[in-house]
Amino acid sequence: MSASILPSPLRAHGHDLVDRINDLKRRHDALILAHNYQIGEVQDVADFVGDSLELSRHAAATKHPVIVFCGVHFMAETAKVLSPSKTVLVPDLAAGCPMSDMITPEEVRRLRSLHPGAVVVTYVNSSAAVKAESDICCTSANAVRIVESIPAHKKIIFLPDQFLGEFVQRKTGRSLILYSGFCPTHVRIMASDIYRERKAHPDALVIAHPECPAPVAECADVVASTSRMASEVKASGKKEVIVGTELGMIHRLSRENPEKTFIPACQSCDCANMKVNSLEKILWALEDMAPEITLPPEVIEGARGALDRMLATG
Repeated sequence: MSASILPSPLRAHGHDLVDRINDLKRRHDALILAHNYQIGEVQDVADFVGDSLELSRHAAATKHPVIVFCGVHFMAETAKVLSPSKTVLVPDLAAGCPMSDMITPEEVRRLRSLHPGAVVVTYVNSSAAVKAESDICCTSANAVRIVESIPAHKKIIFLPDQFLGEFVQRKTGRSLILYSGFCPTHVRIMASDIYRERKAHPDALVIAHPECPAPVAECADVVASTSRMASEVKASGKKEVIVGTELGMIHRLSRENPEKTFIPACQSCDCANMKVNSLEKILWALEDMAPEITLPPEVIEGARGALDRMLATG
């Protein structure tokens, strides 16, 4: 955060926060990226809103020298790995990810020693240091495709999300060595929540994220990444949608589909880590050009290989 303790309206010298952010963005030639789970006003000020894969691709392709990444820490690290010469800022360094914290580089090495020759497929919800120990990364959007690209005779260690891993197993028929990580937000969604809302809204489309436990995924109409959720909702003729993912997604869905009604499957599925970012913190980051993501060169090199293999596969 900025060294100044003045509240943002004073620091903005009377200008509207969004106008001030846009002025600084132009001055620094910065690109603001925001994940679908960010609060609505952060999504609205961003140049691009998307899921992990979409944001990764934008981070890799952008010509802007400065990226302000509104998400959680591992996402900003991914942007730095893909664009090491760029300045990657985060509004708040405290925006962490409990799932990412469940796996360490030491644990990856231990799993490799237990399963010699296995391919390590690592969900992008992991630190750059963990990615550097992995063979290939995946997102919820392409995890099935990544696993299908690996020769059938190869053992696969899939980490850290056991529920995404179980989903991939069901879709591919492959037997995976699963780690026991999980998303504390998605694990709160219960099949009983879906049944309750289906009873109240019998004609609604039910969408769920593959980070949800299997009983939730099995009773949803669509199990998909947030980017595919957006396209499925837009294509659907249903006027009501039951949403089985983090609550921030409803802002984007409502903005893109104002004629539809969105019902959260779980009222408490709000990721506190995603929600620490704010307009004030974006302003401070652009004013101070900090906090900045920095990584050791060897971590960037190792993680870049795993991410590049993912991007090349799809």
